[in-house]
Amino acid sequence: MQNRKKKRSKRIKRRRLYMLLLIIFLVIALPFALYMFSNKNTPFSLYLNLFKDKSQTSNLILKDAEPEDKTKIITPDKKDEPVKSKQEPLNTEILLSSAGDCTLGSDDKYSYEDSLPYVLKKNNNDYSYFFKNVYSIFSNDDITTVNFEGTLTNSSTKADKQFAFKAPPEYAKILSTSSIEGVNLSNNHTFDYLNNGFKDTKEALKKENIKYFGQDDTWIEEVKGVKLGFLGYKGYYNSKELQNKIKKDIAELKSENCIVVINFHWGDEGSYQPNSTQKSLAYFSIDNGADLIIGHHPHVLQGIEKYKNRIICYSMGNFSFGGNKNPSDKDTMIVQVKFNMQNQLFKSYDLKVIPCKISSVNYINDYKPTPVEGNKKDELLNKINNLSKNLGFKLDGNFYNIPTN
Repeated sequence: MQNRKKKRSKRIKRRRLYMLLLIIFLVIALPFALYMFSNKNTPFSLYLNLFKDKSQTSNLILKDAEPEDKTKIITPDKKDEPVKSKQEPLNTEILLSSAGDCTLGSDDKYSYEDSLPYVLKKNNNDYSYFFKNVYSIFSNDDITTVNFEGTLTNSSTKADKQFAFKAPPEYAKILSTSSIEGVNLSNNHTFDYLNNGFKDTKEALKKENIKYFGQDDTWIEEVKGVKLGFLGYKGYYNSKELQNKIKKDIAELKSENCIVVINFHWGDEGSYQPNSTQKSLAYFSIDNGADLIIGHHPHVLQGIEKYKNRIICYSMGNFSFGGNKNPSDKDTMIVQVKFNMQNQLFKSYDLKVIPCKISSVNYINDYKPTPVEGNKKDELLNKINNLSKNLGFKLDGNFYNIPTN
């Protein structure tokens, strides 16, 4: 009896021990099992995923092996849509402003009072003073050019001639502060201070990032993907040598797909009519590919002509001209040409004339070109139209379209 009780007691203790061990196992194993299933990077989860991937792969293989459903509707790819054969033409406009003789200095043989340097000093050496009244025009175009008639040098050795113009090199700031991008240097005052003066002038212009052309220099400027090439010549005589040079220079620019703009310093001083040399050189240049002719030297306005659908401006007159303190004829103009391009091809251009006076006052030259308005504008436009015998249309202060073909 006692032995049975002892055995029973041992079994109860053993069960309690098993139950305690089971509880301890569950307390430890359950959280571990949850962690193993929730974490994708454990070996156990990776094994399950591998099994799952194999199962999916098997399903894909089975699907691929299924016979193709021939009743399936196929949507065409967008690439199969027909491509339009014609593209919209690329139209580009380049606006060029041209003005006349600019002598931004003086001849030291004459009195300092009322000279251009005197007026500059009177206006606190404000280099932007002279072109203030035309700045809004120049700053809103693509390129502005003038004929630079004089030198920028500190040299004192000058040519033996009636007029020799110079200004300090820093006067190049007059151009750079006025939105003038390029200047012609082919004229009768280029070497007023000999070769040293010419060299100094080019250095002063370079320092202010002003481009120059003429005297064997060519300027090519790319605007909106279109190249404009600028040439300058002294055209007092129509020699075979000059013709050959013009023809060669134009051909070189055309080989680079340039629109060709030529500045000629030519004609008779004080004459309102172009002479035969001006006409023959202009026609020759256009016959050989020039697209626009800009002339100066007479110091007064001459007419505008259309020849083979190209424009010739025979004389622009003075502009900011320090060579005369009070000229009797203060009329001048800005010629604007808008080159109309289609797919980089020159299709037409628009011509506009802005009538101006070389001074903002009429009793003296303050070297400050100023557009005219009202009756004065009408009078000056009428004068230019009367001088322009072979233009074929009336200038009215607005753009007039000229096809190039």
